[in-house]
Amino acid sequence: MKIFKNFLIITSSLCFLSITQLAFSEVAVIVNPSNNSEISEDDVKRIFLGKLKTFPDGTSVLPVNLSNSDSIREEFDDKALGKSASQIKAYWSKLVFSGKGNPPKEVDSQKEILQLVKDNPAVIGYVNASSVPAGVKVIAKF
Repeated sequence: MKIFKNFLIITSSLCFLSITQLAFSEVAVIVNPSNNSEISEDDVKRIFLGKLKTFPDGTSVLPVNLSNSDSIREEFDDKALGKSASQIKAYWSKLVFSGKGNPPKEVDSQKEILQLVKDNPAVIGYVNASSVPAGVKVIAKF
């Protein structure tokens, strides 16, 4: 019984620490280093909601999302867009159905976003702020 009790305490503690870590993850919005556009947090929101199709300097923008199952995506949707995953899904369903827009491209990993941003100055994406490597430019943190 004592072993089970200790196991339960340890498991609960680890779950709490994991949830706490996720709750305090910071998301970094990134672009190619050659992108010199001044981008506000509101611009980021408008880009990922399909309301802004160009960077402020007039060049086209290609937003890239992580898949819905990624915890960083959840943080981004909540902190940057102010919406839950279900609200984002409903938002895009309405736009797609009415022919007024398509959601950003989705990729499966932060590594893919980093590569797309490095390869294309038009791409904007986001990753966990603690894992931003050289070769990309952070334009906002949420």
